[in-house]
Parts: sequence; C-alpha cells; structure tokens
Amino acid sequence: MSSVWTVEKMSMERLVRYRELKPCLNAFVDTYTPGSDQKENFTIIGPGVAEHPDQHVHIAEPHGFNIGGARQPNGCLNSQHSHETEEVFIVHSGRWAFRWGETGQDGEAILEAGDCISIPPRVFRGFENVGEGSGYLFAVLGRDNPGRVTWAPDVFDKARDYGLVLLEDGRLVDTTKGEVVPDGVAPMKPTDQEMINAHRRMSLVEMQSCVSSFAEQDRFAGSHLSAQSEGLTESPVIGMSNPDEGIAASKLTWRHGFAVRRYDFASGGQTPFHVREEEEIVYVFRGSVTFAWNGGELELEEGDVLTVPKGLARSFSSRAGESVAYVVRGGDYPAATTVVREQVEATVA
Repeated sequence: MSSVWTVEKMSMERLVRYRELKPCLNAFVDTYTPGSDQKENFTIIGPGVAEHPDQHVHIAEPHGFNIGGARQPNGCLNSQHSHETEEVFIVHSGRWAFRWGETGQDGEAILEAGDCISIPPRVFRGFENVGEGSGYLFAVLGRDNPGRVTWAPDVFDKARDYGLVLLEDGRLVDTTKGEVVPDGVAPMKPTDQEMINAHRRMSLVEMQSCVSSFAEQDRFAGSHLSAQSEGLTESPVIGMSNPDEGIAASKLTWRHGFAVRRYDFASGGQTPFHVREEEEIVYVFRGSVTFAWNGGELELEEGDVLTVPKGLARSFSSRAGESVAYVVRGGDYPAATTVVREQVEATVA
C-alpha cells in the first residue's frame, strides 16, 4: 500500500526549516568550556557525531552522508578535533577562522558567506566565529556512520573542570545534570602522542587548496540540467568531472562519497521537471526557492534543508528575485538527470 507525497507529508518528513532547528547545547565534551560554551549544534540528517543523547536528530533516514549545522556567536570556539570522514562546511553567515593542527598551530583560513571548505579525515581542525554577531555553518559529513570525534589532548583537561566526562564507548556524561559514569565503563583516555603522530599535518598551501570561495565556485559553470533550464546556472563545488551530468570537475575534486553543486537562479529562473536516482539535498543559501512536485509546492527559505525522495519528478524555481542554493547528491558520480515533460505522480511505500 502506498500514499501520495502530500504537502503535509513532505513538510513533516522531508523538510527542515531553519527557524525550527532544535539545537543541542551539550553535544560535545568541550561545550561547557569557557569560550566554547555558547555553541549550538544541529543534526539535520543522519546521526552525526554528537556525543550526548540530548542531541535531536531531525531526519534519521540514512542518505550515505550526514547533514548538520553549527551556530555560534562572535568569539565562540569549536575546539581542535578530527573526524574519520570528509567534513565540509559552507558558511551561511558570519566570518569564520578555521585553524588546523593539534593546537591550531599549522595555519588559518578565513571564510565568509558562501565560501566552502573540505577538511580531510585525520586532520586536527577547529573553528571560531570571528565576525560580528551570530554566525551559522552548514555542514556535510561523509558516510552514514561518520564515526567518533578525536579531540586534542587539552580538551579533556578543560572538560573535567566543567562537569563533562567522555566515556571510552563514545558517550558523554553531563554531571551538571546529575548524570553519573555508569558501572563498568571507563572514561576515555586522552589523546596521546602516538595518536597525534598518526594525524596528517597540512601546510598552508595544502589547506588553501581545500577552500573554494564563493567568487570562484562558478568558474566551471554548466551542466545538462542548466542547459535545459531557464535562468539557472549549475556549478560544481565538490566532485570530479561527470559526463553523465555534463558537469566539469570542481576545485575540490577528490572523492567524498557525495557531490556538492551550486544553483544560481535569475529572477523567474526554473528547472524543468526532472528525476534523480540518488539522494538529493537542497539547502537554500540566499533568497527563496519554490520546490514543486505532483503533490503540490513548498516555498523554501534561507537556511532551509529539503531532502527530495528518489525517483520523484521535481522542479525548482525562484519567483521572487535572484536566489542561490546548494545541492548535495549521493555518490561521487551522480547519475544523469532525467528530464520529464509532465509531473509524475510520486508515491512512497
């Protein structure tokens, strides 16, 4: 038995509004440390890497990658850490300093709105909002299970002073809320020198090659979809050259397990109705985007994240001025877009 994707069903199951994001304030072992204690962590799609069960997961359905977000006021720091998979950030708002190395000693890159950075696995990194006011980062982590965070040694020392204990099984105990370390589970041992030595050290030039600024992202614009659209330019942000999509290689051209594209809409620009075979996430960066399918329409606003059901005929348009959206597609080589001449009824089992 199946049911049509109604507007209500699509809104409840596939759309996460920015204004309705539910933050976690104790997601990680460093989040009570002064200077890091005003972080808001968001897990939008997938389990993410949060260490405390207070973290709300908006959409749990596996996509092959995770979507998250971080919101921080000026001066708020995310401590040095590493991941087991690729970690990608697109700056939504704010001005951000990304620093790498165990203590942030190996270099710094400053990113502003629309800039993208992809940090390889096993590289210590941290980031701080150095702009005025609050800033927000849109994030993508590779794989369904992105593994655990590895923290720089000093993070453990600071955490103990403020009531957070990270256990060897990856769970976080918040003693300020009356939680206790369970019997039979030991605290995680701080990262030692052998583990530090196993991490990659990157030069300033190497890390700069991991940054794609907003201004340079449309350097290799063009795709089969944009050629069949009116007032839409599609550009590669992350991914290799893909003849099936008719898209060139991006600056960030190594394997991630997902691809990232940028949609630039002129006022009134729109795509034809088309179908994709892989997971596709749409994140609105600027303006508003109308998402249409056989079951209705939804107006997506800045910061909103939509996951489109595979096989659903969809169209995107910008009816109220110019807009920019970023698209995350599953796999390193997404399949060709199939353009359809009419809306196809979409159902879900």
